[in-house]
Amino acid sequence: MSVNISKVVVKTSTGTDQSLGNYAGKVLLIVNVASRCGFTKQYAGLQALQDKYGAQGLCVLGFPCNDFGAQEPGSLDEIKSFCSTTYGASFELFDKVHATGSTTEPYSTLNQAEPAGDVAWNFEKFLVGKDGTVLSRYKSGVAPEEAELNSAIEAALKA
Repeated sequence: MSVNISKVVVKTSTGTDQSLGNYAGKVLLIVNVASRCGFTKQYAGLQALQDKYGAQGLCVLGFPCNDFGAQEPGSLDEIKSFCSTTYGASFELFDKVHATGSTTEPYSTLNQAEPAGDVAWNFEKFLVGKDGTVLSRYKSGVAPEEAELNSAIEAALKA
């Protein structure tokens, strides 16, 4: 089933509602992030992707999530400070979400993308095309610097 996120509304880091449709024409990499996870070092790689492809239209969107091993317990201000000081991460962070169980957006919609089902762990990634359609889903173990992900981003940017 094709999943489109254009009508999905999420909470920004300041608590205001924002439609993901505002990113029309951009390629999105949506990631559920956590500061105390074995995959936390991926923050640096996600920022590298934002730096490498941002001018071409990629937006990395981070959604802090405390669903897995309580690995994101901090406040949003603590999370943002940790990301910027530890990893130099300045890509956009949103309000905390639930990616499994009683999900909140964007995961209530994203989890319908093939292979459908709840996010399995922190740093699962969803690549979204310029039209808001979910193109692919990557498990936590797929690092931001891997060729598989980079070539998919490059193809989406050219589409």
